[in-house]
Amino acid sequence: MPVIALVMGLLASVGRTVIDLCASVGALALFALRATSHVFRPAWYPVEFGRQLVRIGYFSLPVVGMTALFTGGALALQIYAGGARFNAESVVPSIVAIGMARELGPVLGGLMVAGRVSASVAAEIATMRVTEQIDALSTLSTNPLKFLVAPRLAAATIAMPVLALVGDAIGIMGGFLVGVGRLGFNEGAYLHNTAQYLTAGDVTSGLIKAAVFGYIIALMGCYHGYSSGRGAQGVGRATTNAVVSASILILAANYILTEALFAT
Repeated sequence: MPVIALVMGLLASVGRTVIDLCASVGALALFALRATSHVFRPAWYPVEFGRQLVRIGYFSLPVVGMTALFTGGALALQIYAGGARFNAESVVPSIVAIGMARELGPVLGGLMVAGRVSASVAAEIATMRVTEQIDALSTLSTNPLKFLVAPRLAAATIAMPVLALVGDAIGIMGGFLVGVGRLGFNEGAYLHNTAQYLTAGDVTSGLIKAAVFGYIIALMGCYHGYSSGRGAQGVGRATTNAVVSASILILAANYILTEALFAT
């Protein structure tokens, strides 16, 4: 009997975990469908959209730029060190450019923006939930999803490709500075190799990824903030969950998009 009770308790625990996981995924999916539908249906709030575009896009430029600059430089050093083993040092410009455009630019930019924006959005909306400002919006006949969530989703989806494009340029410049100043590359040859092997498809694939990542960042911040618990503890938990879930989903979405865009 004790063994049977132990096994049943273990199975019940696993079952509760699976049920809770399915419920969470379903709640997130329903929230995403409802919120996304409001992006394309009036009424729209252009002032709120513009404000979020500045907060998410413009104010994220410094952190994205610094991340891309040092990543491009470090990537050039690593590729040069690895290529030297096979007398293939000349591939540094092309690999830096392709790596930044396809992967490192959108992914690292998305992770940095997730840490900054998801936490901010979740904390802001969770605080509004705790202080009953969201209920006040409903009382004033203003749909909270349309006023709070839809502008953030649209702004993040539009801003992230721009941030990724800026990050790509700065990252390639970082590789150029290290390649010319540290590794002894000729300036003209470095730029020629970069332009020769970097295609429009490489850049476009990174921008598609960045748009998806921007949507994920805003969605997770809004979802965890909107469904947060009461009190300061609920706000803190919502902020943490938003950053963690956004980061994990960005990495998972990156694999799925890479498989879809570059599968042979």
